[in-house]
Amino acid sequence: MKLKFKNINGSIVAPQGFLAGGVFCDIKRLGTGKGSNKGRKRDLALIVSEVPATVAGMFTTNQVCAAPVKVCAERVKGGTAQALVVNSGNANACTGRQGLKDAKEMTATVANIFHMPEGHVLVGSTGRIGVTMPMANVNAGIQHAAQLLGNDPAHATEAAEAIMTSDTKQKQVAIEFKLGGKTVRIGGICKGAGMIQPGMSATGARPAALPHGGLHATMLCFITTDAAIEAKALQAALQEATANSFNRITVDGDMSTNDTVLVLANGLAGNKNIQHSTFNAEHRTFCAALSHVCLELAKMIVRDGEGVHRVVTVRVSGAKTIQDADVAARAVANSALVKTSWHGGDPNWGRLIDAIGYSPATVVEEKIDIGYSAPGSKKILWSLKRGQPTKATFKQLCQAAAPKEFDLHIRLNLGKSDAVMYAADLTEAYVDYNKGDVGDPSTLGG
Repeated sequence: MKLKFKNINGSIVAPQGFLAGGVFCDIKRLGTGKGSNKGRKRDLALIVSEVPATVAGMFTTNQVCAAPVKVCAERVKGGTAQALVVNSGNANACTGRQGLKDAKEMTATVANIFHMPEGHVLVGSTGRIGVTMPMANVNAGIQHAAQLLGNDPAHATEAAEAIMTSDTKQKQVAIEFKLGGKTVRIGGICKGAGMIQPGMSATGARPAALPHGGLHATMLCFITTDAAIEAKALQAALQEATANSFNRITVDGDMSTNDTVLVLANGLAGNKNIQHSTFNAEHRTFCAALSHVCLELAKMIVRDGEGVHRVVTVRVSGAKTIQDADVAARAVANSALVKTSWHGGDPNWGRLIDAIGYSPATVVEEKIDIGYSAPGSKKILWSLKRGQPTKATFKQLCQAAAPKEFDLHIRLNLGKSDAVMYAADLTEAYVDYNKGDVGDPSTLGG
């Protein structure tokens, strides 16, 4: 649906009743590998609602998931939360019982400071896998951050910085719109640049959520809203929004152990409480607004992917099923040969049709169309029609594949299902960043 809204400043503190902040507490010790070369970058964030809020979450379907994911997936079931504590520099993944103990200790520290139930505090982590948390630093950081919370846009920026790892840019957005005559705001921050191909579900169990009612470096996203909405309605809205945004992106085809999206809705906007059982105009408006915020943040992740030079929107249509459309789009978006040709500006349709053909999707060679357009444009330059080259010249095709962003259209002409993936090229810079150097131990281990 078409949504009337305006962009505003403040991201997660733009909605009424939310405070945020970020501090440096040396969670990933300076000089201990990539990321620590950023110096005293903030590495711990707090987000707090002044009143209890309804909560919804989506979590990685990686069968190896981090301790914070396990804690959050369980607590979100209760439908109420009031605070989030998030760290960068350490994923707290593959850390066993100690990792769970540490994640819960982080939430207990926050709960004690703000005099709220521990079960109302959620936790997120991102960074190196397999290293236990430096809890003395973490607890000191929580105490420090709690003293610096505020609702100025600068406080949101501090939190956005604190959750970054290999990101080069902070990722923030906020919008304002009308809901039942009341002014409602939604704001969000996220991080992610490498280990990016999220596949999240409401519980963390497979399958991941797909759009259109299909099957259902770490990316983290935290969203706040002052809308009044019950937990079940919020969870349904977030599932659909995630299916069409974060679950539609890929940088390198790798799903993290920590991928998480959390939304807090504290109701201070004063709109009539949105009920899951009544999918009315207000509910549809809220869903559209949340989907917009999620998609904007998801695209920021791809654009800031490790070493990314070009961003390509892969649009598959005419598939027999949504599953066919999805796997065909992912095969193209994650093909190393395709991604390197994108980096070089080479419109190599042979690599494209090859990836389509080896995907699990049902395809017929003689029916496949492949073309290029500017982002969002309906004017398509076709390189392939019904499985055969068109009369488009190589020069024209090169020009179509040259921009920093373009759309790739793939029509299977076998049905009515479609899918989209927001993908990145594969560059020398990505390899350089991730390969490490055995001769320089400081570059190893993430």
